[in-house]
Amino acid sequence: MLIKIETLLVKKWYKVVKCGKNKSIFTSKFIRSLLNIIGTYECRVDSKGRLMFPVAFKNQLSEVVSQGFVIKRSIFRNCLELYPVPEWNTESARINKLNRFRKKNVDFIRKFMAGVKIVELDTAGRLLIPKDLCNFAAISKDIVMASVVNKIEIWDKDEYEKAVSYDPDEFANLAEEVMGDNDIDLTE
Repeated sequence: MLIKIETLLVKKWYKVVKCGKNKSIFTSKFIRSLLNIIGTYECRVDSKGRLMFPVAFKNQLSEVVSQGFVIKRSIFRNCLELYPVPEWNTESARINKLNRFRKKNVDFIRKFMAGVKIVELDTAGRLLIPKDLCNFAAISKDIVMASVVNKIEIWDKDEYEKAVSYDPDEFANLAEEVMGDNDIDLTE
């Protein structure tokens, strides 16, 4: 059933390049549309900076987990961002379009790329967080891995709890400001 749905989506929205008998290469736009990661999980980091990657995330990312991940500092918060490689490729393609003869663009690229590393799951299903990134996010032992649509944030547990605690009225105002003016066409 999933194959039929994917095939329908591909035929309707995206170009497919056939190769071999039953294999298809989907455009990055199609893969991006499939990466809607869901979940928040508490994990422990060992003394070497390794964590057991949650099985639920591994199952959701089964099509791309073998390609690895890119981990980087978050721009807005004291946490880390873990991108599946196809998502990172899409993000870096956007960054690559910036005019490098503008100082502010070069400054942004430098800061955006600071600390970026490629990471993979080991044979035991663990992910190693590089020491410099553990220090940046103040990660010690207890962490939270939280999905943010197409990427995963990695937080020190105490910092995460502070970040997600909110006044319901303030959140309602924020939701209205951010989403209230969007007339979303569900037929697209």
